Amino acid sequence: MAITTCIFDAYGTLFDVAAAARQAAQEPEFPHLIDNWATLANHWRLKQLQYTWLRAITGAHTNFWQVTQDGLDWAMEATGLSGDPQLRQRLLDLYWQLQAYEEVPNMLRRLKEAGMNTAILSNGSPDMLSGAVQSAGLSGVLDDVLSVESVGVFKPDSRVYDLVGARFACQPQEVLFVSSNGWDAAGASGYGFETAWVNRAAEPVDRLPSTPQHILSDLTSIPDLISS
Repeated sequence: MAITTCIFDAYGTLFDVAAAARQAAQEPEFPHLIDNWATLANHWRLKQLQYTWLRAITGAHTNFWQVTQDGLDWAMEATGLSGDPQLRQRLLDLYWQLQAYEEVPNMLRRLKEAGMNTAILSNGSPDMLSGAVQSAGLSGVLDDVLSVESVGVFKPDSRVYDLVGARFACQPQEVLFVSSNGWDAAGASGYGFETAWVNRAAEPVDRLPSTPQHILSDLTSIPDLISS
C-alpha cells in the first residue's frame, strides 16, 4: 500500500529535548550549569524514558508531566543540583517551550504539499504537546496531535499505535512512523508501520525483534521516502 499518513514522535524527534538545559545554561542566573548542562539533559531524558517503561510494565500510569518532573528531580540530584529550586522551575518552564529542530517546519510543509496526513503520536500530555506545537509554530502543518493519555499507557504498547488507524481510518501499511527512539521505531515496526529511525547520535541499532526500515541522521529526507 502507498503511504498516506506520516506520524511523528514528539520529544527528541520534532522537538529538541536538550534545549531546556542548554538555554538555562546560557542565562546569567545559572552559571553553575555551564559545565554540566549536557550531563543533566542526558540524565533527565534517560530517566524520563525509563519511568514510562516501568510505569507501563507495572500498570502504574501517570501523566507525562509527572514523569518529566520525576526524571528531572533524579537528574538534578545525580548532578549535584537538587538544592536549586529556582533552576528546577526554570527548566520545567523551558520544557513547555522546546525548540523544533531546524529542518522540521519545511519538512512538514513538504509533506502537506504532497497530500499526506501528518500528526504527532506521543507519550506527552495533551497540554504539554499543545504548548510545544504552538511554541514551534507547527499548528498549521499538523492534522492532529495524539496523546497516550487517551488510552492510559505509554509506548510501545500496541494500544498507543492503534490510535493512528482510529484517527485516520488507515491500515498500518499506509503509515510511515518516525521516531528518534530506536525502541519506539522497533515497536512501531513490529506493529506493522513502515518506520524511520532518526538516529541523530549515530547509535547502534537496538537488539529487538523488529527493526526500522529506514535509518536517517535527521528529518530532511522524510518527504523523499514518501515519493520514492
